[in-house]
Amino acid sequence: MEQKATYIKEKFTEILGFAPDDTQTDQLIKFYEMTVEKNKVMNLTAITEFEEFVMKHYVDSMSIIKVIDLKDKNYSLIDIGTGAGFPGIPLKIMFPELDITLFDSLQKRLAFLDVVIRELGLKKIVTVHGRAEEFGRKLDYREKYDIVVSRAVAELTPLCELSIPFCKVGGYFIAYKGMKGDIELKSADRAIKVLGGKLAGTYEFTLPATETDLEKDSTEADTNSGRFLIKISKIKSTDNKYPRGGGKPFKTPLYIEKKANQ
Repeated sequence: MEQKATYIKEKFTEILGFAPDDTQTDQLIKFYEMTVEKNKVMNLTAITEFEEFVMKHYVDSMSIIKVIDLKDKNYSLIDIGTGAGFPGIPLKIMFPELDITLFDSLQKRLAFLDVVIRELGLKKIVTVHGRAEEFGRKLDYREKYDIVVSRAVAELTPLCELSIPFCKVGGYFIAYKGMKGDIELKSADRAIKVLGGKLAGTYEFTLPATETDLEKDSTEADTNSGRFLIKISKIKSTDNKYPRGGGKPFKTPLYIEKKANQ
């Protein structure tokens, strides 16, 4: 336990410039242990080795601080396609003032996260089960959040259509992408504008290799370590026809729709 705590604090300080306190560290370790245990009966993550988990789930989730200040803010934040709780749970642990909604289409994952929330004693955080293309049109959720985040869910163009409608005017959508994020961003230019957004910044970085990475093929390690954050500001309300239903954000992404209309 002590060795794990030391590793978390050292890596957070080294890479992010701040460290969790003792309570937060204990919560991060417990969340890791709960996830790995549940992973034996439910597919939550392919990453189960502790150091790799810390780097590729915790540090990666925290990288959002490179594009937006979350400290001592009571922002409302929704995590679209939260999966096993990333980045939502680590963000809640490290920034307890955030009011967080964990949104996912798979109920059994959210049931696990409800247990995590209870066991870790987290407050101001809820889970919501549903499809983004449906809930993005509901008045209780549409344009209600200061920050919308999504990590490793879908290609950026359809992801923008599913996510930006949740964001308040004046708020931000932040997409966590891999090393091809810059390529996806070029294709998403029209979608961002159509949905009421404007590119506000990007941040590219590489996660330091763990011992597990060093044991892998170098090409695989490089692919896993490249990261690209995309920050989109919401400058006007999203047209009521978005998000489109029936899987259209994926079947006919907005860049394809543009070509069809030319």
